[in-house]
Amino acid sequence: MITKMTHVSLPVIDLDRAHDFYVNKLGFKVITDVPMPGGDRWLTVGPPEQPGFEIILSPISRLSKESGEALKGLIEKGTFGVGLFTSNDIFATYEELKAKGVEFTKAPKKEFYGTEAIFKDDSGNWFSLLLTN
Repeated sequence: MITKMTHVSLPVIDLDRAHDFYVNKLGFKVITDVPMPGGDRWLTVGPPEQPGFEIILSPISRLSKESGEALKGLIEKGTFGVGLFTSNDIFATYEELKAKGVEFTKAPKKEFYGTEAIFKDDSGNWFSLLLTN
């Protein structure tokens, strides 16, 4: 029986930019940042209040040139909605992230399923931010 998910891989266009976005804009903590063979590095981040869950920031440069370029185009077009984050004060979180330069494509709005905002990371992946009660 599967009991939980501990890691998820997120394709990013530039690892250093992604590090800056997730740590300095979203406030995530670096969990692992170690060098790998070939000059690469293994970088995982996670929300500080969610121990045991890591987002692997996976640069598309690890792919073949052809695959990397294809994926880059799709990411930049906003093709991938990759996750849902929650906040206990969506309006304050929205204002804080917006002030840090996070691009929102939807301001907080009450929907039938709750209050939601949508933002993009530095690569173009988009996330839903949902108010928790």
